[in-house]
Amino acid sequence: MFKRETILFFTAMMFFTRLPVPKNLPFSQEYLNRAARYFPLVGVVVGGIGAAIFWLANLIFPPAIAILLNMAATIVATGAFHEDGFADVCDGFGGGYTKARVLEIMKDSRLGTFGTVGLVLMLSLKFAALMQMDAAHLPWVLIAGHSLSRLAATALIVALKYVRDDLTSKAKPLAVKLSAGEMALATIFGLAPLALLGWGALWTIIPMAAVTALAAAYFVRRIGGYTGDCLGATQQLAEVTFYLTLVIR
Repeated sequence: MFKRETILFFTAMMFFTRLPVPKNLPFSQEYLNRAARYFPLVGVVVGGIGAAIFWLANLIFPPAIAILLNMAATIVATGAFHEDGFADVCDGFGGGYTKARVLEIMKDSRLGTFGTVGLVLMLSLKFAALMQMDAAHLPWVLIAGHSLSRLAATALIVALKYVRDDLTSKAKPLAVKLSAGEMALATIFGLAPLALLGWGALWTIIPMAAVTALAAAYFVRRIGGYTGDCLGATQQLAEVTFYLTLVIR
């Protein structure tokens, strides 16, 4: 049991990050399907890397530089996986008027105007929001933000259907469905880091849930479900929503 769960966790790490995993890690589509339960836990790892980089950098540099180094570290750790999905969604939904055209544009590896503008605004908004926070609390904010936002993306797997029949997207689905038990485990991993900020931070779930629901409804209206890029976009939207919510506390 423990060995299988370890394999599933490292499978999720392999899929969502560029961090090293055991070289002899067995791989199968079934493992990939079941690994989604560890999506938020991967967020804890990525957020922890960003938090560590921020803490160390903040000992030497002003907060603005430390925040930028944190952002750079998490992007390197994930290979800009979610940022790429967000940019593709901006391009696809911004430039496509039919389902087929939206999906076609999102498959294109080239970055268009909508994607460029969206990505710049998203990263700028994250930076601006993090700049408003107490540096002493920021490491915990980063860990919670990365885990919760990945929980939001995982919720789309449960709620929506995958809409690419040819499986030719750059970001194939981690899973097409999760069981109730798997989603419960993902929820525990996603919510647990909130304890680092105090239980008073629980209310931040409400805006994130609202943004996730709006994104899901929009995806369904435009293309009938989700793609891997939609999951990345949802993660980015949920993460920045979490930071903005903490700013207005």
